[in-house]
Parts: sequence; structure tokens; C-alpha cells
Amino acid sequence: MDSDMIILEVTEKMDKTIENLEKRFGTVRAGRANPSSLDGVNVDYYGVMTPLKQLATISVPEARQLLIKPFDKGALNNIEKAILASNLGYNPGNDGETIRIVIPELTEERRKELAKQVKALAEDAKVSVRNNRRDALEDIKKAELPEDEEKGMEKDVQDLVNDYNKKIDSLLKEKEEELLTV
Repeated sequence: MDSDMIILEVTEKMDKTIENLEKRFGTVRAGRANPSSLDGVNVDYYGVMTPLKQLATISVPEARQLLIKPFDKGALNNIEKAILASNLGYNPGNDGETIRIVIPELTEERRKELAKQVKALAEDAKVSVRNNRRDALEDIKKAELPEDEEKGMEKDVQDLVNDYNKKIDSLLKEKEEELLTV
């Protein structure tokens, strides 16, 4: 594997880590209605566990409200049960046609819990970045390059790690501010 390929591969892996972190941050609710907070909800639909977003449209009619309109009204009760079972702290209201979820205000304690949760997610992302660095350094060693080129590439990889750690810290700071702002 040539040096450009090693750098390209490690950059792609680190980009995926950032993408994954952003998705995971999106599922942490911050007191505002966010349809992605329901991404992990699976509904028993005729005996098959199906993601909620495949069974209904999820919209945000107001800042702290989600509206779920199923394509099949027969699935309403199962959707409601799945939301309650998901442990998101939501209390769905079923009017026979749609399900409304009013997002409760976050307590100070809950905000701090969520801040700890996002810190853990950010730390997981940093671990992933470090693992990518380790893999890249192994690939550099295997490439049997001249010593000066090898050292230069190791420095390039470390610079990438530093850049991606800064991105992770920046995303974390942004999400914490969003969570802790009342």
C-alpha cells in the first residue's frame, strides 16, 4: 500500500467516525422536538420488528411537539406501545389517527445526565480515532518505506488525529451548550 493510500484510508475512517458521532448526538434530545430521537424505536408490525420511520411520517408541528402519522392506522397502538417501551421518557397521546408527543422540559438533573452521555459518546469517538491511528501506523510500518518518509507519514497521521480530536471537542462543546441552555 502506498503512502497516499494509507493517508486517504485513515482520513475516510476518521470522517466516518465524525459522521457517526453527529448521528449519535442527534439522537440525544435537548428539550426540543427532534424526529431523529425516535430513530431507535422499532415497532412490532404484523410480527416483524420494523423501524418507526418506515411506518409513519414524523413531523414537528411545534418546537416541543412531535406528530406521528402512520401510513396504516392499524399500527397506531403498536407504535404507541413501542414508544413507551423505548424508555425515551415520552408520553405519547393517541387520538385514533395520529400520535402526539409533547416533549417535557428537561430538568437540571436530566440535562447533566445527558451532558455526561454526550461526553461518553465523544470519548468513544476519540478512541475510534486512536484505533484508526494505530492501524495507519501499522500500515506505514508494513509499507517498508525509507525512514525519513516513514517519520513524515507518522507525523501526518498524528496531525490528522489532532485535527479530528479538535472536531470532536468542538462538536461536544456545541452539544453540551445546547443541552445546558434552558
